Amino acid sequence: MERLQVVILCGLFVTATLMLYKSDSIGSFVQHSKQQYTHASAADSSRKTISSVDAMKEVQSSGDRDELLKQIQAEATKRNIAPVDARLDRVWKAIPGYNGLEVDVEKSLALNEQLLFRNQLRLAMREVEPAVQLEHLGSHPVYKGNPMKPMVSLMINVAWGNEYLPKMLKVLDDEQVHATFFFDGSWLKQNIPTAQLIKEKGHELSNHAYSHKDMSKLTRTQATAEITKTEQLLKEQLGVTNHLFAPPSGDFNQATVDIARELKLTTILWTLDTVDWQKPQPSSIVRKVAARVEPGALILMHPTYSSSEALQEIIRTIKRKKMKLGTVSELISTKRIDEVESITQ
Repeated sequence: MERLQVVILCGLFVTATLMLYKSDSIGSFVQHSKQQYTHASAADSSRKTISSVDAMKEVQSSGDRDELLKQIQAEATKRNIAPVDARLDRVWKAIPGYNGLEVDVEKSLALNEQLLFRNQLRLAMREVEPAVQLEHLGSHPVYKGNPMKPMVSLMINVAWGNEYLPKMLKVLDDEQVHATFFFDGSWLKQNIPTAQLIKEKGHELSNHAYSHKDMSKLTRTQATAEITKTEQLLKEQLGVTNHLFAPPSGDFNQATVDIARELKLTTILWTLDTVDWQKPQPSSIVRKVAARVEPGALILMHPTYSSSEALQEIIRTIKRKKMKLGTVSELISTKRIDEVESITQ
């Protein structure tokens, strides 16, 4: 009897299960499960396909980058310019160095990778300083800049000649040129407003000793005083931190150069002298400059009638020769300058 009851109960359970399976709710549940499985399988397959495409793109991108890198490195080999070390010359003494130029490969690569269309290779350049700098040469005067640098500097020594300064300053303004003015300290003490005006116009102010004495004839103490008194005026009255010293009349000895170096000043002489204090015709000064000026030249002049009248044509002559005009500090620095376009007038 008990066995019969168990059989009847099992039969009822199977019948109930079959009826539930055939109902709408259970059918929907089963159908939904099948769909979820199908979608999951499709998504997995899609992910595999996308991963494959991404991998192919990465390989292609890596290949493009390698090719781009090769192109940049090839250009670097052609375009790189080695720096020029500062050196000592038997005649011209200390010659400043000149920066080299090279392709910055990493920056160039990044620059070109950012471009949507690379019809032309873009290159990022950087300057390379020489291993030997001017200060490494020791205690020597400078007569000229590096001949590889297409720049010329006007050095104007001022101990007198106030009446010609306004015209010279106007010409410099008109031609957009900055010069270096070396001030005699005794003149500077009496003419601070004029010196301030020269500074405001963007010119470089430097040291020409104090009382225009021959430096080679002075004791070490006297020579030091000549330089430091003017240096004090430049700093305290004009707020100038100076790095240059031009000995009066170009007279000096080794002690003069040593003292200047101890005071952190570079002794500056000249490449080309206008000899304007002898009152030559302005046209003769222009002809002299035209015949002898060269890259790196330091041109000496004073605020005289001859130089004030010749100045504009001197500047234009230099520009026609495709050389830039800058201060003495700019000239003797290792920094490169761009090519200069010649003027036609």
